[in-house]
Amino acid sequence: MNTISEILNLQTIAIVGLSPNPARPSYGVGLYLIEHGYKVIPVNPGHAEILGLRSYATLKDIPAVVDIVDVFRKGEVCVPIARAATEIGAKALWLQEGVVNDEALKIAADAGLFAVQDRCILKEHRKHLSAL
Repeated sequence: MNTISEILNLQTIAIVGLSPNPARPSYGVGLYLIEHGYKVIPVNPGHAEILGLRSYATLKDIPAVVDIVDVFRKGEVCVPIARAATEIGAKALWLQEGVVNDEALKIAADAGLFAVQDRCILKEHRKHLSAL
């Protein structure tokens, strides 16, 4: 089994930078993941609720186990997110398409997390489904 498949078999996804705006890519990805059975936890300090779900200001504020930290933020702010992902015991750090930070990826990988960057989890899920 490859890394992407292993990550996609996890169930709880905290989406950092999830937007309440339906025109934003993060909103579409979050909705898609919910529709495909994933438990999505929004992380956006500017909103109390997104997609009908409680939103948290930071990863450390989430009172549940998080499997995947999916990041919709600029690459330059990903190092502290990677550190927080390791601190909360996440199993994977996923930097969305267009989000690149080698240091953040190294932090996650060195802590034993699966680490992916510059790939869309929705597109990868669709490929995964078509391969089944």
